[in-house]
Amino acid sequence: MQGSAVVLGAGIAGLATARGLLRAGWTVHVLERSPGLPGTGTALGMWPEAMHALDRLGVGDEVRAASVEQRGGRLLRPDGTVIARLYLGRPVRLVPRPALLKALAAAIPPGVIAWSTPVTDHGELPAADVVVAAEGVHSPTRAALFGTAPRALGTVAFRGTVPGPADGVTETWGPGRLFGITPHDAGNTNWFASIRADLLPPETSPRSAAQLLRELYGDWHAEVRRVLDALEDTPIDRRTLLDVAPPPSYVSGRTALLGDAAHGMAPNLGRGACEALLDATALVEALTAAPEDVATALRRYDEARRRPATRTVRLARLANTVSTAQHFLPVRNTVMAAASGLSRLG
Repeated sequence: MQGSAVVLGAGIAGLATARGLLRAGWTVHVLERSPGLPGTGTALGMWPEAMHALDRLGVGDEVRAASVEQRGGRLLRPDGTVIARLYLGRPVRLVPRPALLKALAAAIPPGVIAWSTPVTDHGELPAADVVVAAEGVHSPTRAALFGTAPRALGTVAFRGTVPGPADGVTETWGPGRLFGITPHDAGNTNWFASIRADLLPPETSPRSAAQLLRELYGDWHAEVRRVLDALEDTPIDRRTLLDVAPPPSYVSGRTALLGDAAHGMAPNLGRGACEALLDATALVEALTAAPEDVATALRRYDEARRRPATRTVRLARLANTVSTAQHFLPVRNTVMAAASGLSRLG
C-alpha cells in the first residue's frame, strides 16, 4: 500500500517514520516547530532491536560508526564501592543524539521537512491518508484526542557532556539521588544526575546548576568529582522528569501516536529512543503491507506496540522510584546485588 502522510515532529520517531515511508514510495510532509536539527545532546542507548530497526531504515552502519559499544556496567555507592556488576546479555550502543538525528535526516529530500512550523490547528493540516503525531511528551495531539497529560515523577534531571573519556558505564545511588556516567564518544563523557524534587531548592535560587550539583555530589567518589570539576564551561540541561499515563489507544481515526507522544517514560532504563524506533518501523511495516487499508494498518500498529511500550513505561517508573529512594537503602542495595548475581540484563 502507498499513500500520503503528515508527520508532526522531526525528532527520532518522526524522522524514522518519514524516512521509512519515503523509502516505501509514500508522499510525506514533516512539520517541525524548531528551526533545525539540534547541535547538542547526550548519549542514547541503542539496544539490538533498535539497531535492527536502524538497519531496516538504511542507517545502521552510520549509527554504528558514531557509537560506542557497551556490554555491562557497575552500580556504585557514593564512596565508589560496588553494589552490583551488571552484565548485559546483548550489546548496547551509545550514540550521541545529534548523530542519530543527522543519520535519520540525511536522506530526506529538501522540502520534505518544514522547519519552524508549529501546528496550532489540526484542521489546517495538509490533506493526507495518515497523521503521525510524534511531538514529544507534551503532545497537543494526544491531549486533544485522549485528554492525557504528562505526569511528574517527583524527580528532576540534570545532564550534559564533559571532555575526557569515561571508564565504562557507572550509576551511583545515594539517598534521594543518583549520578550516572557513560561514554559519549571516544573522547567525551556523558553524565546525568537525578534528584528527588523535594530535596532541591527553588529554581529561583541564586546557585548555578554547577554549584548545586557540587553541593549535592561533591563528596562522592573520584569519577563523579572529575565530572563536577569540568562542568563550569559546559551546557547543563535541567528538566522535571515526566512520563505519560498509557492512553487507551495509540490510534484515533487516521492519527497515530508515536514515541514520547504515545509513551513518554522515565529515562532510567535507557529505552526511550529505542521504543521510538520500534514504533516507527512497526508503523511503516503496517502501512506499507499490501493489501491492507489504512484503518486496518493503524489497528495492527496499535496491537503491536501499545502493550510492550506500556510495560516499559511502568518498569521505568519503578526504576526511577527505586534508584532515588531515601529509606531502606541497605535493603535496596542487597536486593540489587542479589539480582545482578542471578540474571543478565537484556
